[in-house]
Amino acid sequence: MVKNVSVTYSENYRSRVPGYMDSVKALGQNWSSMAPGLDYVFGKQPDTGWLNRKGQAGLLTRDSTFNLLFRQNLEQRLGLNALVEPVRDLRIEVSLEKSFSKEYSELFKDTTGRAGHSHLGALASGGFSISYISFGTLFDSYNPNEISATFKKFQEYRQVISARVAEGNPYWKALAPGQQFTPDGFAKGYGRYSQDVLLPAFIAAYNGSDPSKIPLIRQSNPNIKANPFGGYLPRPNWRLTYFGLTKIPGVAKLFSNVSLTHSYNGNLSMNSYNSALLYRDPLRYDAPGFIDTVSGNFIPFFLVPNISMRENFEPLIGIDLTTNSQMNMRFEYKKSRQLSLSLIDYQLSETRSTEWTFGFSWRKQGLKLPFALPFSKGVKRLENDINFRVDLAMRDMAMSNSRLDQSNAYGTGGQKEITIQPSIDYVVNRRVSLKFFFDQRRVTPYISTSAPITNTRAGVNVRISLSQ
Repeated sequence: MVKNVSVTYSENYRSRVPGYMDSVKALGQNWSSMAPGLDYVFGKQPDTGWLNRKGQAGLLTRDSTFNLLFRQNLEQRLGLNALVEPVRDLRIEVSLEKSFSKEYSELFKDTTGRAGHSHLGALASGGFSISYISFGTLFDSYNPNEISATFKKFQEYRQVISARVAEGNPYWKALAPGQQFTPDGFAKGYGRYSQDVLLPAFIAAYNGSDPSKIPLIRQSNPNIKANPFGGYLPRPNWRLTYFGLTKIPGVAKLFSNVSLTHSYNGNLSMNSYNSALLYRDPLRYDAPGFIDTVSGNFIPFFLVPNISMRENFEPLIGIDLTTNSQMNMRFEYKKSRQLSLSLIDYQLSETRSTEWTFGFSWRKQGLKLPFALPFSKGVKRLENDINFRVDLAMRDMAMSNSRLDQSNAYGTGGQKEITIQPSIDYVVNRRVSLKFFFDQRRVTPYISTSAPITNTRAGVNVRISLSQ
């Protein structure tokens, strides 16, 4: 049963059109000349056609020394949160997010001193991020000093993506049949290091998707709302909590509370992108038509220097038990992965982490002791509550770098960390409390540039309250 659903969606536009020659009156409109137009007054964003029409109508300056940029900005956000209870005592929290931003600027001026405005120095930039699911390859075997099987798939998928991208480019189709493919099997202009090839191949490999069906990057910018990554849709993340096991009579005799938790959070983002100055589309096919003589690849409209993928099971499984005798036990197992692919040096940085924590606590009133307490006149029973607590944790983190078309990977960092924290708390009276503690943290690094470290603390804390 759906308990609660909230959806938020926002689009914020801003535009600045310098050089406007007409006057404005009520509501930003000149009601005599009907300029700049009710469409603009009520939020229509200017595009190339709108600017051309206003320029031809003489509403924009024709001064050849004019040098102010036309600017547009878009911020788009989508958020969804839902609470579902398919069965009694099972709570499922679902979240979905998307954010997209773009800023566009150009110099729109009359370079001839006559009624002939030109669009000069166009530049677009922005960012893109969505909630995502990619755990299909998270549990594959991993060695930071070896090329992973997933990375090998990434390299293999490039040829499939190369052919798909080339088929959508009319400029590539116009090449002579004998010139459409290079000796290594890649389509000409879409080689092994082409951005349009690498991005879909990377997502397909690490998401466990079919490379023949993964969405491709769109290489055109018809308006401010056009999203080059629009084929990638946000996917839901979730958190599950179940606390209905105490409804079972046999379990209720032993435990007052039993809760199970499971959570997944993933994200895919292109941290930044910007338009390429060398992009050319002479025949207006909305496709790249210029092959760079250095890289041998078509220059795309948008350049993406980095793509990152992050996912966390926090926890993969979590158990919290409380017995009827006030004993509590907690266990959590977590797993995470962070991927960052650079499209500048074609290097993948990968960080993996596995962590488990165990906690135990027990509260007892009137505990019998095998010995008499000092200054207690032979009393062997504690009058107040005493709390026993033990916390154990292990975190194993490894970082590695893999470079395309290299035979091996190499570990760049990481460590194994073990924490042991037992303690005993006892309130002597309302003014005095004691705490006996032991705290040890052991860190074993995976690279030789760091030394193993062990920190140990132990002692007694005495707290005395002087308040009335």
